Amino acid sequence: MPKPRRGRTRGSRADDIGAAWDDTAVRVSRIPWLVTVLICVVAAVLLLVSGYQGYAAVVFAVGASAAINLT
Repeated sequence: MPKPRRGRTRGSRADDIGAAWDDTAVRVSRIPWLVTVLICVVAAVLLLVSGYQGYAAVVFAVGASAAINLT
């Protein structure tokens, strides 16, 4: 019969790592949405500067739609 292991069990390490992600200021699931919003805002500004108002409005609307998922 094998001896029982002392100290941490295998599952508790994963639980500790998961708990560390829960303590972040921004949840990990929001990071892709935040990046999408930032890219759309930058692209909309660049399109406005270039004179493409219609495309800028569409890109801004996509960014606004992605921003809804941040709340």
